[in-house]
Amino acid sequence: MSDMSAEDRQREIVQSARRTGAVDVNELAAELGVAKETVRRDLRALEDHGLVRRTHGGAYPVESAGFETTLAFRATSHVPEKRRIAAASAELLGDAETVFVDEGFTPQLIAESLARDRPLTVVTASLATAGALAEADNMTVLLLGGRVRSGTLATVDHWTTKMLAGFVIDLAFIGANGISREHGLTTPDPAVSEVKAQAIRAARRTIFTGVHTKFGAVSFCRFAEVSDLEAIVTSTLLPTSEAHRYSMQGPQVIRV
Repeated sequence: MSDMSAEDRQREIVQSARRTGAVDVNELAAELGVAKETVRRDLRALEDHGLVRRTHGGAYPVESAGFETTLAFRATSHVPEKRRIAAASAELLGDAETVFVDEGFTPQLIAESLARDRPLTVVTASLATAGALAEADNMTVLLLGGRVRSGTLATVDHWTTKMLAGFVIDLAFIGANGISREHGLTTPDPAVSEVKAQAIRAARRTIFTGVHTKFGAVSFCRFAEVSDLEAIVTSTLLPTSEAHRYSMQGPQVIRV
């Protein structure tokens, strides 16, 4: 396979990363019949084009306008890290009585971790979150109506945003496909972006939650700035120096 062009090789690498969630330099070199340095060069090129993020010894795919992981996939990657983040995020509830919970696996874990010792109203576009909380004591669940996106099982479009626009929400737990100091919070799909932006407009406080791999990643549609956030909750896999740079833009950064 070593007679492949660089373009074909890189296309193959991206497809492999998207299929499995990550690629390894050694394995790719063996599979493609090329030197490890060639694979590293390919990964650098792909990172420059915003298609992958390099890690020590490999890379993982960046979500983009043309590629997004499904809820099912998210429920299998970085799970221990997501559970820690969710537990720490739920502790920031304060005296909020109404909470918006974004679509996605980490927000769903947050919703399930919220205190049940007093009445709470949870507003969400996520069918999974609404289903998980529907029978919880002390919780009123408002599911936003709209078109259901198949991969994420969450509602979008004007019905969703119109319903959200009628609320004043104490606290919004927001996820994103990428967060960067330069480009803010981004997501691949304009319809999802609209829902997130409207939730932030409706909320008095906004907390971003996400695993370390979200940081520095940039997707297609920007829906918020870092300065719009009260807090960022992530894991200690985000370096302290990087956390400090985000905190300089306003939010408290909590690493767990």
